[in-house]
Amino acid sequence: MAGLGGFLNNLVGGGEDKPDETYPVQKSDAEWKAQLDPAAFHVLREHGTERAGTSPLNREKRSGTFHCAGCGQALFPADTKFESGTGWPSFFKPLEGAVGESRDTKFFMTRTEIHCSKCGGHLGHVFEDGPAPTGLRYCMNGVAMTFEPEKA
Repeated sequence: MAGLGGFLNNLVGGGEDKPDETYPVQKSDAEWKAQLDPAAFHVLREHGTERAGTSPLNREKRSGTFHCAGCGQALFPADTKFESGTGWPSFFKPLEGAVGESRDTKFFMTRTEIHCSKCGGHLGHVFEDGPAPTGLRYCMNGVAMTFEPEKA
């Protein structure tokens, strides 16, 4: 029966190869729950996904920077955002050193998970169907990020 439990966990709730990293920002689940709203906690700390088309960041067009909603680290400059048609904020390139990657094998597929390099929070996934110059699409959960407009 342990095999079936492992299979079901990989299908719906597990399947991430977590790097053995200690992130600069470390908090207990209780501390994260006190800081984050339930949707952000679910995505950032439990590797959830927000419903497509629900994030106000999909419509964000101003100059500025997208930050991790968990720790505030700058992640993506606004000029790397593009309309992917997926329903999630999409970018073609993160800021240098802002994100890390791990393997995600949930739902009968292998994907590359993207997480904040400062707190380890789950942000989304990266795919190889993006625009030039990188050819990458960083498909991020809007609830996992905040936006800071460029100061005039």
